Amino acid sequence: MIPCAKECSEKKVSCNREKCKFWINYEEDFNCCLISIEKNGSMTLRDVGERLHLTPVRIKQIQDNALKNLKKKNFDLK
Repeated sequence: MIPCAKECSEKKVSCNREKCKFWINYEEDFNCCLISIEKNGSMTLRDVGERLHLTPVRIKQIQDNALKNLKKKNFDLK
């Protein structure tokens, strides 16, 4: 975990660095997707959508598009 996420987690305070690429508007996970992943592990499409304020259907579309792009670049996705 990066230092700022570790600090927020240890101090139990929400991150205020909105320009950080890991920042999400979700206070329960201290506004950090890294903390969210550490805390929750694998999440459902609904869980991810709740954190990003998107529908589960939209999260699935994003996931499918990302996998398609990775396959185009010949990443081995087993």
